[in-house]
Amino acid sequence: MIRATMASDAKLMNISNVRHDAAQKNIQPATHIAASQSVTPKPLRVALVHDWLTGLRGGEKCLERLCLLFPDSTIYTLIHAQGRVGPIIGGMKIKTSPLQRIPGVTKIYRQLLPIMPWAVRRLKIENVDVVISLSHCVAKAVQVPEGVPHISYCFTPMRYAWDGRASYLEKWPVGSIKRRLLEHILDRLARWDARTASGVTQFVAISETIKARILRNYSRTSVVIAPPVDTDYYQHDTSVKREDFYLAASALVPYKLIDQAVEACNRLGKKLVVIGSGPELENLRKLAGPTVQVMGFQPDEVLRDHLRRCQALIFPGDEDFGILPIEALACGTPVIALGRGGVAETVDDSVGRLYLEPSVESLCQAIVDWEAMPQNPQLAKIARQKAERFAVDQFDQAILSLIRSFQSVRNSAETLSNIRVKAG
Repeated sequence: MIRATMASDAKLMNISNVRHDAAQKNIQPATHIAASQSVTPKPLRVALVHDWLTGLRGGEKCLERLCLLFPDSTIYTLIHAQGRVGPIIGGMKIKTSPLQRIPGVTKIYRQLLPIMPWAVRRLKIENVDVVISLSHCVAKAVQVPEGVPHISYCFTPMRYAWDGRASYLEKWPVGSIKRRLLEHILDRLARWDARTASGVTQFVAISETIKARILRNYSRTSVVIAPPVDTDYYQHDTSVKREDFYLAASALVPYKLIDQAVEACNRLGKKLVVIGSGPELENLRKLAGPTVQVMGFQPDEVLRDHLRRCQALIFPGDEDFGILPIEALACGTPVIALGRGGVAETVDDSVGRLYLEPSVESLCQAIVDWEAMPQNPQLAKIARQKAERFAVDQFDQAILSLIRSFQSVRNSAETLSNIRVKAG
């Protein structure tokens, strides 16, 4: 998801602003636990762990929601790029690892992957009732105080060591010294990652796709709680007319395959608007033909406006879940997507078109087939209904219910009784 970071406002934001945000978003902060109604409630002490805070993407949207539910919690992270994660996260108490002291670390942190296991174990968590890690790299390996439940909200098992290994290595020739060295490092990371899974009390997967990876890589079961989608903000507007263009929006990195969307629309002569920022931005601008406009980063309101006006969202990446397609459906917008990963669990031919191969040819055929299909006048309504299954209140209730279940089986007398989301 593409969000404005509001960097200039972040310095002005404090925890009272976060509480105000919670009230505005109809959230009852989950701040107390009690053994029963007759016992004085005690503050619920929560630690939130996130791999790194360098931007505001889908993972940070999940973290934002937990910050609103637990505004008195502390965030533990490897590094924090101030001003890049918005006022809700930026207004929290944040503790970083020794990596934060490296000059220019926010520009080179991905190169520090081999020492991230060491760094995450240096995060010291004390005096808490529950730890919630949000992990796609090393956050789930944080050391947790004895007897404290550790819920790991897993975006994917360590991407570089497992399913993303091939893309991480592809830039180096097979058999080269550097590639062999990296393969050795990734082998060690995979073993470490599997071993530290034992420190998690309960895994939570963001999709059935990730649930299967957790079982395959960690030999652990998990429950599925989909990420929250702001279906109040992303709504269908019947006063906005559809226009003759497709939309592709994403972080502009190679594995998102936005280049395939550009090339497909070049070949078909279809109008395409690309929204997003990242290292592939200039390459995509060079690739774009006369019918393709690459806009770069745009704020939320511009993204929403384009979702409402486009013919369909083109989503060519193999995603772990895929928040943007749900935002499109919330706006009543069809989705043409690669039928792999989490998107295949949320999009079907009633609200768009799935294609099977990650190639320009397959995407071209999907666009042609989509345009040849009779358009269902009820599509926007059906799409909206699908999106509402992922509304933020569904996420809140699922997370809070899970925390309650662990508090209820602890040896202490404490149980969660006052954590709730205000109805309204």
